[in-house]
Amino acid sequence: MKQRREELAREVARPELWQDPGRAQETLKEEARIRRELETFTQFEGELEEIQLLLNLAEEEKDLAEGEALSLRLEKVRSQMAEAEMARTLPPEDNRNAIFSVNAGAGGTDAQDWAEMLLRMYLRWAERRGFRVEILDRTPGEEAGIKSATVAVSGENVYGFLKAEIGVHRLVRLSRFDFNQRRHTSFAAVFVYPEVQDEQEIIIEEKDLRVETFRAGGHGGQNVNKVSSAVRVYHLPTGMVVTCQNERSQYQNRIIALRILKSRLLEQKRQAEEAEKEKLYQKQKSIAWGSQIRSYILHPYHLVKDHRTEWETSAVDKVLDGDLDGLIRDYLLKH
Repeated sequence: MKQRREELAREVARPELWQDPGRAQETLKEEARIRRELETFTQFEGELEEIQLLLNLAEEEKDLAEGEALSLRLEKVRSQMAEAEMARTLPPEDNRNAIFSVNAGAGGTDAQDWAEMLLRMYLRWAERRGFRVEILDRTPGEEAGIKSATVAVSGENVYGFLKAEIGVHRLVRLSRFDFNQRRHTSFAAVFVYPEVQDEQEIIIEEKDLRVETFRAGGHGGQNVNKVSSAVRVYHLPTGMVVTCQNERSQYQNRIIALRILKSRLLEQKRQAEEAEKEKLYQKQKSIAWGSQIRSYILHPYHLVKDHRTEWETSAVDKVLDGDLDGLIRDYLLKH
């Protein structure tokens, strides 16, 4: 612990960090991050010393109740330290807000229902961590669930955490849409993009865009299906297409679509700069058999298994209710 504190103190004091005026803002953010981390580890050190002292006293006085209470407190501190260690493994550029999308794949209505279950899982996870959530776009399924949804999540290290969820997610269960109650396998894909922080970070020329409008789908309302408020934006140089129909006005949908497009372009730029790393988006397989990163099995037994790390649990209901920290932590520490 002391060695880590000394390393952080030396990092703050590096003179070369302050030589480039153009990096002033970046440097201040980096300094704040290092100081927060230093304060966190100092706090853990103090708590551990206090708990050790109290445990020694409880042992001398044979106070079993106090010993059990301190053991629970120690376990809580250990969990917080594991969380801090996970965040420390993330590079500074991962401390961004994120835009993620969930898309139904093979499996028909079951897949659309599964996509909505995944969306709820991530919204619950964000709520547990105190992150701010904004649903940018949501396309409902024909009978149930959703075809796709795009969500912005704001908070510390959001992109760094959510990038662990990129890939195809597989569900096995007894279908609630099958009259014969047969077992069905459904797929949905999750994509995650870092949100652009500076308008100058990604500049889009108007000549590079083609914008189409159409009538929004959905469950009705005064404006839905009556006015061409939905927007589809084509980025001609890359072939990227972004659709937004969640807002009531064409102007608002266009702003959101460009926001999503900028995040996707930023991710593409990051991948180009780090060509040696695995290109997760370009290598995304079909949303079907053989391409899943994780399986959620509800029948004939209960199991969640991450195929990249072999992490697994039988507490499927807890995971689907947003308890994802164990899965995310294991992935980040191994990658």
